[in-house]
Amino acid sequence: MQEDIGVGSYSVCKRCVHRGSGTEYAVKIINKAKRDPAEEVDILLRYGQHPNIITLKDVYDDGRSVFLVTELMKGGELLDKILRQKFFCEREASAVLHTIARTMEYLHLQGVVHRDLKPSNLLYVDSSGDPTSIWLCVFGFAKQLRADNGLLITPCYTANFVAPEVLKKQGYDAACDIWSLGDILARIGSGRFSLTGGYWNSVSAEAKDLVSRMLHVDPHQRLSAAQVLRHPWILHKERLPQYQLQRHDPPHLVKGAMAATYSALNRHVSPSL
Repeated sequence: MQEDIGVGSYSVCKRCVHRGSGTEYAVKIINKAKRDPAEEVDILLRYGQHPNIITLKDVYDDGRSVFLVTELMKGGELLDKILRQKFFCEREASAVLHTIARTMEYLHLQGVVHRDLKPSNLLYVDSSGDPTSIWLCVFGFAKQLRADNGLLITPCYTANFVAPEVLKKQGYDAACDIWSLGDILARIGSGRFSLTGGYWNSVSAEAKDLVSRMLHVDPHQRLSAAQVLRHPWILHKERLPQYQLQRHDPPHLVKGAMAATYSALNRHVSPSL
């Protein structure tokens, strides 16, 4: 095993190299005393063959920790890639959202709710920047719907991307993932970590309409993943503006604010239910 590539409250992710072949992998080491990884392993084994979901290569258990071996994502986080690009327009944003929404549609059809959709959990396979190479890579909070009413109760989330119904603790379903995805789109479009302020003048009417439908407070009125994929902003991306989306928050402030919020919240939330 080599250097750390990610550290969380319940686990650490390291780069590792297979001694025989020299192939690089990532290994997520989960502390069993802090979290039961059974649900995460089950979901990855069942659904990891999707082209945009991380594939579980092997699992090891030494009694104290569980080791999940996966591909090594070499292209970096979604947010890093966007913030570092010299040029990023709505047409590119539409292609990015299409890949993620298609992945969420697949999971939701299988009865899986991710519950922690955010830029740091979306990684590029390589440095090409191809939107189709974005993979959903972290499933620590993911849950398969098993209740008779198809609802989850436990509030597992990252504060900046959490749907209102999750905070109410009255039951929620896959619609919470659409809120999180809409929040990501809103931040990409406004160029800000905060969603306050009038920074939408340069964004197309179609983008604003899609965001408003994905961020509907009533989860029953919110778009499904399938409906997101049928929205004109996704279907007709060739008509979208190709000028640079505005950026108002420096990259280091965006990343720092997200990391601080996630770290603080993780001290109070359990992903086990």
